[in-house]
Amino acid sequence: MSLRPDIPDTTAMDGAIDGAGRRPATHHNGRMSELLVWEPSLEHPELLAAPVLAALRQWPATPGVSPATVGVNADADDVLVAEIDPALADTAAFCERYGVSPAESANCVVIAARRGGETTYAACMVAATTRADVNGLVRRHLGARKASFAPVADVTTATGMEYGGITPIGLPEGWPVLVDAAVAKAEPVVIGSGIRGSKLRLPGRLLAGLPDAQVLDGLGIPAV
Repeated sequence: MSLRPDIPDTTAMDGAIDGAGRRPATHHNGRMSELLVWEPSLEHPELLAAPVLAALRQWPATPGVSPATVGVNADADDVLVAEIDPALADTAAFCERYGVSPAESANCVVIAARRGGETTYAACMVAATTRADVNGLVRRHLGARKASFAPVADVTTATGMEYGGITPIGLPEGWPVLVDAAVAKAEPVVIGSGIRGSKLRLPGRLLAGLPDAQVLDGLGIPAV
């Protein structure tokens, strides 16, 4: 799949969707935004990190199939993927180039929580217009003496994902996934895919239904 100037943009929330799930290209800050094509994620395994692909393959792909073994009331076809320029994976650059509003994007940040001599990890999903309340709500919820952003090298090694593409889908078993209530209600939300070269789009309810997910009001606070 390649970025093609002849295929309309699908990232805008407004505008009609054609039969192929595409939207008209949008203008952003007075210029034409780069174009995205959203397609079913499992049709493009090359655009997913290995742990993300493995996790999605466990989701039921047929409506009505029991999701009990994965903890998600989901159809894998609800998760779409689009190729992007890896140099533009960071949220601000991505939104600027592709015309996606930060309000419809969410960031996944990994927190290192320390108590005594033990360090544990948790992921926080917050809207791109906010930041995670790491030293307040997150620290208290995890029962930690200290909470801080986990070192990049530790995160990429533990998750098998690329920095700038970390996503809650396919994280190591047992890691809490804290989801801001606003993100859980989003329809849809754009998140990382585990690599820098693509993004995922899915209903926020699927993030709230991930194994070890917990929805928290006030997890995302205004960015300073």
